[in-house]
Amino acid sequence: MERNKQNENVAALEAILFLYGEPMEKTKLSKTLKVSLEELEEIVQKLTDNLASEERGIMIMKKGDSYALVTKPRFSSLLEMFIKESLKEELTPAALETLSLVAYFGPIPRAQIDYVRGVNSSFILRSLLIRGLVERKLKGNFYLYEPSFDLMKYLGIAKKEDLPEFEKFLEIKNTYFSQEKSSIVQEPVLSSETSADQHE
Repeated sequence: MERNKQNENVAALEAILFLYGEPMEKTKLSKTLKVSLEELEEIVQKLTDNLASEERGIMIMKKGDSYALVTKPRFSSLLEMFIKESLKEELTPAALETLSLVAYFGPIPRAQIDYVRGVNSSFILRSLLIRGLVERKLKGNFYLYEPSFDLMKYLGIAKKEDLPEFEKFLEIKNTYFSQEKSSIVQEPVLSSETSADQHE
């Protein structure tokens, strides 16, 4: 592989794994980058070497046939403190936006939430899960997020259909997601918690 092309693929791999926010199977990565599995291994190794610098806070983790970007273990205490402090604060506008999507559009996969918001929602969803405001259930090989009983109790409703203007948002959901379904990739589920969860 040409050096310039490989460097471009290394950067592309980092961007894909960052945006995806979950472990991604190497077959899907090779297809996305349009390279062979052998070439993908070279690209992964190059990115691994680049991230090995002491100045970088993330690294490549391999789990089975999947790769993910995760934080380096030496930052675990710092990140744990950051998460605990974050949970003491009020919900941010981004968290409220995500919570609204789950409340009105759930059950919904994280990939669709990311698609609507335009950014990775992994951290926010984990925070909402820890707070007990949302819950997730396994369907096939991906998770579906939906409002928790505690959230509905807090809102004073018996079911999500009691949410204000629910029918209006249901129509939006059916129209919007039916049009975009083919362009949205579902998040994979491995045998254990996701890599980012392991470093919290």
